[in-house]
Amino acid sequence: MKSKLRLLEVFKIFQNKEAYFDEMDTRQSNKLIISQLIIISAFAFFYGIVMGSYHSFLQSMVAGIKVIILFLSTIIICFPSFFVIQQVLGSKMSIRQMIVIVLSGLVLTSTIILSFTPIVLFFQFTGGNYHFLQLLHVAIFVFAGFFGLRIMVEALKFGCEKKAIYPQIGVTIFKIWIVILAFVGIQLSWNLRPFLCEKKEEFKLFRKYEGNFYTAIIYSVKQLTSKNENLEKNTEVKTKQTDASIDNGKDSAKLFFKEK
Repeated sequence: MKSKLRLLEVFKIFQNKEAYFDEMDTRQSNKLIISQLIIISAFAFFYGIVMGSYHSFLQSMVAGIKVIILFLSTIIICFPSFFVIQQVLGSKMSIRQMIVIVLSGLVLTSTIILSFTPIVLFFQFTGGNYHFLQLLHVAIFVFAGFFGLRIMVEALKFGCEKKAIYPQIGVTIFKIWIVILAFVGIQLSWNLRPFLCEKKEEFKLFRKYEGNFYTAIIYSVKQLTSKNENLEKNTEVKTKQTDASIDNGKDSAKLFFKEK
C-alpha cells in the first residue's frame, strides 16, 4: 500500500505545482526519483507495446523497450550539459532538484502519450494504414513533449521567482537546451527505428536504409496524399464507366424500339 502511495506522489505536480517543487529537495526526493523512473518506464513501455502491436507481438515487445530507451537515454545524454550550464550561470539548485524537475517533465509526457492509446487502437482497428499511424505517433509525441517541457520551465521559474535559487537568465538558456533535447530525441528515435513496421514486412530489430527523420515524415505525407489522389481517380474512372454503360444501354434500347 505504501509503495502505491509513493508512486502516486509523482502526480502531485498536476494538482499543486508550488507545493511539489517546494518539497522536492527533502530526504524523500530520492524515493520520488525512483517512483518517477518507474512511472516513466511503465507508461513508455505500455505505449510502445501499442505502437508495435500494429505488426506483431514480437514487434510490440521490442517497441516497448525502445520507447523506454528513447526517453531515458535522451535525458542521460542531455542532462550533464544542462547541469553544468546552470551551475556556471550561478544556480543554487542541487543536482537532486534538477533531476526531479527534468523527470517531472518526462512523467507528464509519458502520462499524456499513454492517454492517447485508445485513439491509436481505434485507428489501428478501423483500418488506419502504416503511414497514417506513423504521423499520428509523431504528432502525439510532439503534443505530449510540449506539455512536459512546459512543466520544466514552470519549475525553473518557480525556483527563480519564489525561491531565488535560480537565475533569470537560466530560464532563457533552458529554452535553448530544450531545442537541443528535441534534436537529440529525434536523432535517437531515428536510430532506434522501427517502432512499428508495415504488416507486409518481416520483423526487423533495426532498419538499415539511410535517410533522416524529416525525409521520412515528408515521404509518409506524400504516400498518404498520393493514395487519396489515386482513390479519387479510381472513383472518377468507375463513375465514368458506369455512366458510359448506362448511356450504351439507353442507345441500345432506342435502336431496339426503332427496329420494332
